[in-house]
Amino acid sequence: MPSIIKNEMGTITINPEVIARMAGLTAMECYGVVGMAAKSLKDGLVHLLKIESLTRGVRTKMHEEGDLSVSLHIIVEYGTNILAIAQTLIDNVKYKLESTTGINVREVKIFVESVRV
Repeated sequence: MPSIIKNEMGTITINPEVIARMAGLTAMECYGVVGMAAKSLKDGLVHLLKIESLTRGVRTKMHEEGDLSVSLHIIVEYGTNILAIAQTLIDNVKYKLESTTGINVREVKIFVESVRV
């Protein structure tokens, strides 16, 4: 469902793919994040996504109130503090999306799918 922002000048429609790409790129900039993850439905394995398909590791949902929820499926680097990575990711993604789009971000959920050495 696209994000629609209305004001006195008109209407702005933002495709969910754009929001997912922004969230994925912001996540990739965070220390300790190796990449975005996608689960294979066939065998249940987790695959590291290339930069072109980052959006497969991001889920967005627009609520009726106009708020946005984002879920990130990530792969972290071995030996890093997962709690610190998750908190940094939440703060950075929320700030980036709110400042860029003007949409209130209700929640950012982090799913650590794998650890890479």
